[in-house]
Amino acid sequence: MNTHHRDTRKIDPNRGATLGDNTPNNANRIEIGPTQLAFQEWEDAGLQLPDLQAMRRYRWKRLTQHIVDRDLGGLLMFDPLNIRYATDTTNMQLWNTHNPFRAVLLCADGYMVIWDYKNAPFLSEFNPLVREVRSGASMFYFSAGDGGDNVAHDFADEVADVMREHAGDNKRLAVDKIMVAGLRALERVGFEVMEGEEVTEKSRSVKGPDEILAMRCANHACETSVAAMERFARENVPNGNISEDDIWAVLHAENIRRGGEWIETRLLASGPRTNPWFQECGPRIVQNNEIVAFDTDLIGSYGICIDISRTWWVGDQKPTNSMVYAMRHAHEHIMTNMEMLKPGVTIPELTANAHKLDDKFWNQKYGCLMHGVGLCDEWPLVAYSDKAVPGAFDYALEPGMVLCVEALVGEEGGDFSIKIEDQVLITEDGYENLTKYPFDPALMGEI
Repeated sequence: MNTHHRDTRKIDPNRGATLGDNTPNNANRIEIGPTQLAFQEWEDAGLQLPDLQAMRRYRWKRLTQHIVDRDLGGLLMFDPLNIRYATDTTNMQLWNTHNPFRAVLLCADGYMVIWDYKNAPFLSEFNPLVREVRSGASMFYFSAGDGGDNVAHDFADEVADVMREHAGDNKRLAVDKIMVAGLRALERVGFEVMEGEEVTEKSRSVKGPDEILAMRCANHACETSVAAMERFARENVPNGNISEDDIWAVLHAENIRRGGEWIETRLLASGPRTNPWFQECGPRIVQNNEIVAFDTDLIGSYGICIDISRTWWVGDQKPTNSMVYAMRHAHEHIMTNMEMLKPGVTIPELTANAHKLDDKFWNQKYGCLMHGVGLCDEWPLVAYSDKAVPGAFDYALEPGMVLCVEALVGEEGGDFSIKIEDQVLITEDGYENLTKYPFDPALMGEI
Protein backbone atom coordinates (compact mmCIF):
# COMPACT_ATOMS: atom_id res chain seq x y z
CA MET A 1 0.00 0.00 0.00
CA ASN A 2 1.33 3.43 -0.96
CA THR A 3 1.15 5.99 1.82
CA HIS A 4 1.55 9.67 0.99
CA HIS A 5 2.89 11.92 3.71
CA ARG A 6 2.50 15.67 3.46
CA ASP A 7 5.78 17.44 4.19
CA THR A 8 4.97 19.92 6.96
CA ARG A 9 8.50 21.10 7.65
CA LYS A 10 8.66 24.65 8.85
CA ILE A 11 10.44 27.54 7.22
CA ASP A 12 12.03 28.21 10.60
CA PRO A 13 11.10 25.87 13.47
CA ASN A 14 12.17 28.50 15.99
CA ARG A 15 9.49 30.97 14.93
CA GLY A 16 6.37 29.02 15.94
CA ALA A 17 3.19 28.71 13.91
CA THR A 18 3.51 32.08 12.19
CA LEU A 19 6.33 34.17 10.80
CA GLY A 20 7.00 37.73 11.84
CA ASP A 21 4.71 39.04 9.09
CA ASN A 22 1.76 37.03 10.50
CA THR A 23 1.73 34.41 7.75
CA PRO A 24 1.98 30.62 8.20
CA ASN A 25 5.44 29.32 9.07
CA ASN A 26 5.17 26.50 6.57
CA ALA A 27 7.37 25.98 3.54
CA ASN A 28 4.51 24.22 1.74
CA ARG A 29 2.04 27.05 2.06
CA ILE A 30 0.15 28.33 -0.96
CA GLU A 31 0.84 32.03 -0.61
CA ILE A 32 4.19 33.24 -1.87
CA GLY A 33 6.39 35.43 0.27
CA PRO A 34 9.90 36.44 1.28
CA THR A 35 12.65 33.88 1.65
CA GLN A 36 14.70 32.99 4.71
CA LEU A 37 17.51 35.09 3.26
CA ALA A 38 15.27 38.16 3.15
CA PHE A 39 13.93 37.61 6.67
CA GLN A 40 17.45 37.28 8.03
CA GLU A 41 18.68 40.40 6.26
CA TRP A 42 15.71 42.41 7.51
CA GLU A 43 16.27 41.17 11.04
CA ASP A 44 19.94 42.13 10.83
CA ALA A 45 18.91 45.58 9.58
CA GLY A 46 16.47 46.05 12.45
CA LEU A 47 13.44 46.36 10.17
CA GLN A 48 9.92 45.82 11.46
CA LEU A 49 7.91 43.34 9.42
CA PRO A 50 4.39 44.13 8.19
CA ASP A 51 1.35 42.29 9.49
CA LEU A 52 0.02 40.89 6.22
CA GLN A 53 -3.39 40.05 7.66
CA ALA A 54 -3.79 43.68 8.74
CA MET A 55 -2.46 44.92 5.40
CA ARG A 56 -5.04 42.82 3.51
CA ARG A 57 -7.87 44.10 5.67
CA TYR A 58 -6.71 47.71 5.18
CA ARG A 59 -6.71 47.34 1.40
CA TRP A 60 -10.09 45.57 1.38
CA LYS A 61 -11.71 48.23 3.60
CA ARG A 62 -10.17 51.10 1.65
CA LEU A 63 -11.27 49.72 -1.72
CA THR A 64 -14.77 49.02 -0.40
CA GLN A 65 -15.02 52.56 0.96
CA HIS A 66 -14.05 53.98 -2.41
CA ILE A 67 -16.88 51.95 -3.98
CA VAL A 68 -19.37 53.23 -1.41
CA ASP A 69 -18.19 56.83 -1.75
CA ARG A 70 -18.96 56.75 -5.49
CA ASP A 71 -22.38 55.16 -5.03
CA LEU A 72 -21.29 52.12 -7.00
CA GLY A 73 -22.85 48.71 -6.61
CA GLY A 74 -19.50 47.05 -7.13
CA LEU A 75 -16.08 47.06 -8.72
CA LEU A 76 -15.02 44.42 -11.25
CA MET A 77 -11.26 44.02 -11.67
CA PHE A 78 -9.25 42.19 -14.33
CA ASP A 79 -5.89 43.95 -13.94
CA PRO A 80 -3.59 41.49 -12.08
CA LEU A 81 -2.19 44.31 -9.94
CA ASN A 82 -5.67 45.39 -8.87
CA ILE A 83 -6.51 41.78 -8.09
CA ARG A 84 -3.32 41.55 -6.03
CA TYR A 85 -4.32 44.69 -4.16
CA ALA A 86 -7.85 43.42 -3.45
CA THR A 87 -6.96 39.83 -2.55
CA ASP A 88 -3.16 39.61 -2.15
CA THR A 89 -3.31 36.53 -4.38
CA THR A 90 -1.18 35.80 -7.43
CA ASN A 91 -1.55 33.47 -10.38
CA MET A 92 0.92 33.58 -13.27
CA GLN A 93 1.02 37.37 -13.05
CA LEU A 94 2.86 38.21 -16.27
CA TRP A 95 0.90 35.69 -18.35
CA ASN A 96 -2.28 37.05 -16.84
CA THR A 97 -1.43 40.58 -17.99
CA HIS A 98 -1.94 39.63 -21.64
CA ASN A 99 -4.29 36.68 -21.13
CA PRO A 100 -6.90 37.99 -18.67
CA PHE A 101 -8.26 34.81 -17.14
CA ARG A 102 -8.84 36.18 -13.60
CA ALA A 103 -11.46 38.59 -12.34
CA VAL A 104 -12.49 39.87 -8.92
CA LEU A 105 -15.83 41.43 -8.04
CA LEU A 106 -15.95 43.50 -4.87
CA CYS A 107 -19.45 44.57 -3.92
CA ALA A 108 -20.39 47.66 -1.95
CA ASP A 109 -21.14 45.49 1.10
CA GLY A 110 -17.58 44.08 1.03
CA TYR A 111 -18.50 40.69 -0.44
CA MET A 112 -15.66 39.56 -2.71
CA VAL A 113 -15.69 36.89 -5.41
CA ILE A 114 -12.75 35.76 -7.51
CA TRP A 115 -12.94 34.02 -10.88
CA ASP A 116 -9.67 32.12 -11.17
CA TYR A 117 -8.04 29.61 -13.48
CA LYS A 118 -10.37 26.63 -13.71
CA ASN A 119 -7.86 24.21 -12.20
CA ALA A 120 -6.57 26.52 -9.49
CA PRO A 121 -9.43 27.40 -7.13
CA PHE A 122 -7.17 26.79 -4.13
CA LEU A 123 -4.84 29.75 -4.74
CA SER A 124 -6.87 32.17 -2.62
CA GLU A 125 -7.69 29.76 0.23
CA PHE A 126 -5.33 31.57 2.59
CA ASN A 127 -7.34 34.82 2.43
CA PRO A 128 -10.74 34.70 4.19
CA LEU A 129 -11.66 38.05 2.65
CA VAL A 130 -12.24 36.16 -0.61
CA ARG A 131 -15.68 34.75 0.09
CA GLU A 132 -16.28 32.78 -3.07
CA VAL A 133 -14.19 31.21 -5.86
CA ARG A 134 -15.48 30.62 -9.37
CA SER A 135 -14.04 30.15 -12.87
CA GLY A 136 -15.08 31.31 -16.30
CA ALA A 137 -13.66 34.80 -16.82
CA SER A 138 -11.39 33.78 -19.75
CA MET A 139 -12.86 35.73 -22.64
CA PHE A 140 -9.64 36.31 -24.60
CA TYR A 141 -9.50 34.77 -28.07
CA PHE A 142 -6.79 32.17 -27.40
CA SER A 143 -8.97 30.64 -24.70
CA ALA A 144 -12.49 31.24 -26.02
CA GLY A 145 -11.96 31.15 -29.78
CA ASP A 146 -15.12 32.01 -31.70
CA GLY A 147 -17.17 31.24 -28.60
CA GLY A 148 -16.11 34.36 -26.74
CA ASP A 149 -19.60 35.90 -26.81
CA ASN A 150 -21.04 32.82 -25.08
CA VAL A 151 -18.34 32.89 -22.38
CA ALA A 152 -18.93 36.59 -21.86
CA HIS A 153 -22.69 36.08 -21.63
CA ASP A 154 -22.33 33.40 -18.96
CA PHE A 155 -19.82 35.50 -17.03
CA ALA A 156 -22.06 38.57 -17.11
CA ASP A 157 -24.98 36.51 -15.82
CA GLU A 158 -22.86 35.37 -12.87
CA VAL A 159 -21.80 38.92 -12.09
CA ALA A 160 -25.45 39.96 -12.22
CA ASP A 161 -26.43 37.19 -9.80
CA VAL A 162 -23.81 38.24 -7.25
CA MET A 163 -24.61 41.92 -7.61
CA ARG A 164 -28.34 41.28 -7.23
CA GLU A 165 -27.72 39.62 -3.88
CA HIS A 166 -25.11 42.07 -2.55
CA ALA A 167 -25.90 45.40 -4.24
CA GLY A 168 -29.65 45.21 -4.70
CA ASP A 169 -30.93 47.48 -7.43
CA ASN A 170 -27.66 49.38 -7.82
CA LYS A 171 -26.54 48.61 -11.37
CA ARG A 172 -23.59 51.02 -11.35
CA LEU A 173 -20.57 48.75 -11.88
CA ALA A 174 -17.02 50.09 -12.17
CA VAL A 175 -14.70 48.02 -14.37
CA ASP A 176 -10.95 48.49 -14.79
CA LYS A 177 -10.00 46.49 -17.90
CA ILE A 178 -12.18 44.06 -19.82
CA MET A 179 -12.40 42.36 -23.21
CA VAL A 180 -14.85 43.95 -25.66
CA ALA A 181 -17.21 40.97 -25.54
CA GLY A 182 -17.29 41.18 -21.75
CA LEU A 183 -18.12 44.88 -21.76
CA ARG A 184 -20.98 44.38 -24.20
CA ALA A 185 -22.33 41.44 -22.19
CA LEU A 186 -22.35 43.47 -18.96
CA GLU A 187 -24.22 46.26 -20.70
CA ARG A 188 -26.71 43.78 -22.19
CA VAL A 189 -27.69 42.55 -18.72
CA GLY A 190 -28.34 46.12 -17.61
CA PHE A 191 -25.18 47.36 -15.92
CA GLU A 192 -24.12 50.97 -16.18
CA VAL A 193 -20.41 50.42 -16.65
CA MET A 194 -18.27 53.06 -14.97
CA GLU A 195 -14.54 53.83 -15.03
CA GLY A 196 -12.82 51.41 -12.64
CA GLU A 197 -9.21 52.52 -12.94
CA GLU A 198 -10.02 55.83 -11.27
CA VAL A 199 -11.35 53.87 -8.29
CA THR A 200 -8.43 51.47 -7.97
CA GLU A 201 -5.66 53.97 -8.64
CA LYS A 202 -6.90 56.41 -6.03
CA SER A 203 -7.47 53.62 -3.54
CA ARG A 204 -3.96 52.29 -4.03
CA SER A 205 -2.36 55.74 -3.86
CA VAL A 206 -2.41 56.04 -0.05
CA LYS A 207 -0.52 53.29 1.73
CA GLY A 208 -1.50 51.96 5.13
CA PRO A 209 0.98 51.41 7.98
CA ASP A 210 1.69 47.78 7.08
CA GLU A 211 2.05 48.58 3.39
CA ILE A 212 4.73 51.10 4.34
CA LEU A 213 6.50 48.49 6.47
CA ALA A 214 6.32 46.06 3.55
CA MET A 215 7.78 48.73 1.25
CA ARG A 216 10.67 49.34 3.66
CA CYS A 217 11.46 45.62 3.59
CA ALA A 218 11.12 45.44 -0.18
CA ASN A 219 13.35 48.48 -0.54
CA HIS A 220 16.06 46.87 1.61
CA ALA A 221 15.89 43.70 -0.49
CA CYS A 222 16.06 45.72 -3.71
CA GLU A 223 19.01 47.82 -2.61
CA THR A 224 20.85 44.71 -1.41
CA SER A 225 20.27 43.21 -4.86
CA VAL A 226 21.45 46.40 -6.57
CA ALA A 227 24.62 46.28 -4.46
CA ALA A 228 25.29 42.75 -5.70
CA MET A 229 24.81 43.97 -9.27
CA GLU A 230 27.20 46.86 -8.69
CA ARG A 231 29.87 44.56 -7.20
CA PHE A 232 29.55 42.24 -10.19
CA ALA A 233 29.92 45.12 -12.65
CA ARG A 234 32.92 46.68 -10.92
CA GLU A 235 34.71 43.36 -10.48
CA ASN A 236 34.14 42.09 -14.01
CA VAL A 237 33.84 44.98 -16.46
CA PRO A 238 37.56 45.87 -16.30
CA ASN A 239 38.39 42.29 -17.27
CA GLY A 240 36.27 42.50 -20.42
CA ASN A 241 33.62 40.28 -22.02
CA ILE A 242 30.79 41.26 -19.63
CA SER A 243 27.59 42.33 -21.35
CA GLU A 244 24.75 44.56 -20.24
CA ASP A 245 22.61 41.44 -20.04
CA ASP A 246 25.16 39.80 -17.72
CA ILE A 247 24.93 42.72 -15.33
CA TRP A 248 21.13 42.95 -15.46
CA ALA A 249 20.76 39.21 -14.83
CA VAL A 250 22.33 39.69 -11.39
CA LEU A 251 19.51 41.98 -10.32
CA HIS A 252 16.90 39.47 -11.48
CA ALA A 253 18.57 36.61 -9.63
CA GLU A 254 19.09 38.54 -6.41
CA ASN A 255 15.51 39.81 -6.45
CA ILE A 256 14.13 36.30 -6.76
CA ARG A 257 16.48 35.00 -4.07
CA ARG A 258 14.70 37.32 -1.63
CA GLY A 259 11.17 36.46 -2.71
CA GLY A 260 10.83 39.18 -5.32
CA GLU A 261 8.66 38.51 -8.33
CA TRP A 262 9.69 40.17 -11.59
CA ILE A 263 11.13 43.29 -13.22
CA GLU A 264 8.86 45.33 -15.45
CA THR A 265 11.47 46.56 -17.94
CA ARG A 266 15.05 45.96 -19.15
CA LEU A 267 16.27 49.51 -18.60
CA LEU A 268 19.99 49.11 -18.20
CA ALA A 269 22.37 50.60 -20.75
CA SER A 270 26.07 51.40 -20.98
CA GLY A 271 28.29 53.94 -22.66
CA PRO A 272 26.78 55.59 -25.74
CA ARG A 273 23.64 53.42 -25.46
CA THR A 274 22.57 55.55 -22.50
CA ASN A 275 21.81 58.38 -24.95
CA PRO A 276 19.04 58.54 -25.94
CA TRP A 277 17.60 56.88 -22.86
CA PHE A 278 15.11 53.96 -23.00
CA GLN A 279 17.33 51.58 -24.93
CA GLU A 280 16.88 48.27 -23.13
CA CYS A 281 19.84 46.13 -22.18
CA GLY A 282 21.35 43.79 -24.71
CA PRO A 283 24.51 41.92 -25.67
CA ARG A 284 26.79 44.96 -25.82
CA ILE A 285 30.08 44.35 -23.99
CA VAL A 286 30.53 47.06 -21.37
CA GLN A 287 33.91 48.75 -21.75
CA ASN A 288 36.21 49.85 -18.95
CA ASN A 289 35.77 53.53 -18.08
CA GLU A 290 32.16 53.85 -19.17
CA ILE A 291 28.85 54.82 -17.67
CA VAL A 292 26.32 52.16 -16.68
CA ALA A 293 22.81 53.49 -15.97
CA PHE A 294 19.67 51.61 -14.97
CA ASP A 295 16.10 51.88 -13.68
CA THR A 296 15.07 48.97 -11.44
CA ASP A 297 11.28 48.90 -12.13
CA LEU A 298 11.42 45.94 -9.78
CA ILE A 299 8.45 44.07 -8.33
CA GLY A 300 10.03 42.76 -5.18
CA SER A 301 9.16 41.22 -1.85
CA TYR A 302 5.45 41.29 -0.95
CA GLY A 303 4.73 42.31 -4.55
CA ILE A 304 5.91 45.85 -3.78
CA CYS A 305 7.48 47.89 -6.55
CA ILE A 306 10.84 49.52 -5.85
CA ASP A 307 11.53 51.92 -8.68
CA ILE A 308 14.92 53.57 -8.25
CA SER A 309 17.63 54.57 -10.71
CA ARG A 310 21.36 55.03 -10.46
CA THR A 311 24.19 55.79 -12.84
CA TRP A 312 27.69 54.44 -12.20
CA TRP A 313 31.10 55.22 -13.62
CA VAL A 314 32.88 51.89 -13.99
CA GLY A 315 36.60 52.07 -14.53
CA ASP A 316 40.00 53.07 -13.19
CA GLN A 317 40.11 56.57 -14.66
CA LYS A 318 38.00 59.60 -13.79
CA PRO A 319 34.78 60.53 -15.60
CA THR A 320 34.80 63.64 -17.75
CA ASN A 321 33.94 67.04 -16.35
CA SER A 322 30.75 67.08 -18.43
CA MET A 323 29.65 63.81 -16.83
CA VAL A 324 30.28 65.15 -13.33
CA TYR A 325 28.36 68.34 -14.14
CA ALA A 326 25.43 66.36 -15.55
CA MET A 327 25.35 64.10 -12.49
CA ARG A 328 25.42 67.01 -10.07
CA HIS A 329 22.73 68.77 -12.07
CA ALA A 330 20.54 65.66 -12.00
CA HIS A 331 21.11 65.30 -8.25
CA GLU A 332 20.20 68.96 -7.69
CA HIS A 333 17.07 68.43 -9.79
CA ILE A 334 15.62 65.57 -7.74
CA MET A 335 16.71 66.93 -4.37
CA THR A 336 15.26 70.38 -5.05
CA ASN A 337 12.01 68.89 -6.30
CA MET A 338 11.88 66.57 -3.30
CA GLU A 339 11.90 69.57 -0.95
CA MET A 340 8.47 70.58 -2.26
CA LEU A 341 6.85 67.36 -1.07
CA LYS A 342 4.40 67.62 1.82
CA PRO A 343 0.70 67.02 2.46
CA GLY A 344 -1.54 69.60 0.84
CA VAL A 345 0.75 70.63 -1.98
CA THR A 346 -1.02 70.14 -5.30
CA ILE A 347 0.33 68.36 -8.34
CA PRO A 348 -0.01 71.51 -10.52
CA GLU A 349 2.04 73.36 -7.88
CA LEU A 350 4.78 70.72 -8.13
CA THR A 351 4.83 71.18 -11.90
CA ALA A 352 4.87 74.98 -11.73
CA ASN A 353 7.59 75.22 -9.07
CA ALA A 354 9.89 72.45 -10.25
CA HIS A 355 13.64 72.86 -10.56
CA LYS A 356 14.51 74.03 -14.06
CA LEU A 357 16.84 71.86 -16.08
CA ASP A 358 19.51 73.53 -18.18
CA ASP A 359 18.26 74.34 -21.66
CA LYS A 360 20.68 71.85 -23.20
CA PHE A 361 19.07 69.03 -21.21
CA TRP A 362 15.44 70.03 -21.68
CA ASN A 363 14.59 68.18 -24.90
CA GLN A 364 15.78 64.84 -23.55
CA LYS A 365 14.34 65.18 -20.05
CA TYR A 366 12.46 62.28 -18.50
CA GLY A 367 8.78 61.65 -19.24
CA CYS A 368 7.68 63.01 -15.87
CA LEU A 369 9.00 64.79 -12.79
CA MET A 370 7.48 62.26 -10.37
CA HIS A 371 4.98 59.43 -10.26
CA GLY A 372 3.23 57.33 -7.66
CA VAL A 373 4.41 53.84 -6.80
CA GLY A 374 3.03 50.88 -4.85
CA LEU A 375 2.43 47.51 -6.49
CA CYS A 376 3.80 49.08 -9.68
CA ASP A 377 4.16 52.59 -11.06
CA GLU A 378 0.85 54.18 -10.07
CA TRP A 379 -1.27 57.33 -10.00
CA PRO A 380 -0.55 60.22 -9.74
CA LEU A 381 1.80 61.51 -12.42
CA VAL A 382 3.56 64.86 -12.04
CA ALA A 383 4.34 66.19 -15.50
CA TYR A 384 6.87 68.74 -16.65
CA SER A 385 5.37 72.11 -17.55
CA ASP A 386 5.32 71.48 -21.30
CA LYS A 387 3.47 68.16 -20.90
CA ALA A 388 0.98 69.06 -18.16
CA VAL A 389 -2.68 68.73 -19.16
CA PRO A 390 -4.93 71.23 -17.32
CA GLY A 391 -7.41 69.43 -15.08
CA ALA A 392 -5.84 65.99 -15.43
CA PHE A 393 -4.18 65.90 -12.00
CA ASP A 394 -5.78 68.61 -9.87
CA TYR A 395 -5.18 66.84 -6.59
CA ALA A 396 -3.23 67.45 -3.40
CA LEU A 397 -0.71 65.07 -1.86
CA GLU A 398 -1.75 63.08 1.21
CA PRO A 399 0.22 61.34 3.96
CA GLY A 400 0.88 57.75 2.94
CA MET A 401 1.43 58.49 -0.73
CA VAL A 402 4.75 57.35 -2.18
CA LEU A 403 6.31 59.16 -5.13
CA CYS A 404 9.33 58.41 -7.29
CA VAL A 405 11.29 61.59 -8.00
CA GLU A 406 13.25 61.33 -11.26
CA ALA A 407 15.85 63.00 -13.42
CA LEU A 408 17.25 62.19 -16.83
CA VAL A 409 20.06 64.48 -17.92
CA GLY A 410 21.64 64.18 -21.33
CA GLU A 411 22.20 66.37 -24.37
CA GLU A 412 20.71 65.71 -27.77
CA GLY A 413 23.39 63.98 -29.82
CA GLY A 414 25.48 63.40 -26.71
CA ASP A 415 27.36 60.22 -25.89
CA PHE A 416 25.93 59.63 -22.40
CA SER A 417 22.94 60.27 -20.14
CA ILE A 418 22.57 60.36 -16.36
CA LYS A 419 19.50 58.61 -14.89
CA ILE A 420 18.74 58.83 -11.16
CA GLU A 421 15.55 58.30 -9.13
CA ASP A 422 14.57 58.03 -5.46
CA GLN A 423 11.39 56.66 -3.84
CA VAL A 424 9.84 59.05 -1.32
CA LEU A 425 7.09 58.68 1.31
CA ILE A 426 4.77 61.60 2.08
CA THR A 427 4.59 61.92 5.88
CA GLU A 428 2.24 63.90 8.14
CA ASP A 429 4.46 66.98 7.97
CA GLY A 430 6.73 66.52 4.97
CA TYR A 431 8.50 63.60 3.36
CA GLU A 432 10.91 60.75 4.02
CA ASN A 433 13.31 59.55 1.36
CA LEU A 434 13.05 55.76 1.54
CA THR A 435 15.98 55.30 -0.87
CA LYS A 436 19.31 54.86 0.88
CA TYR A 437 21.46 53.72 -2.03
CA PRO A 438 24.42 56.08 -2.50
CA PHE A 439 25.14 58.09 -5.61
CA ASP A 440 28.37 57.23 -7.39
CA PRO A 441 31.07 59.37 -5.71
CA ALA A 442 33.15 59.46 -8.88
CA LEU A 443 30.30 60.96 -10.90
CA MET A 444 29.50 63.30 -8.02
CA GLY A 445 33.10 64.56 -8.27
CA GLU A 446 33.90 63.48 -4.72
CA ILE A 447 36.87 61.26 -5.63
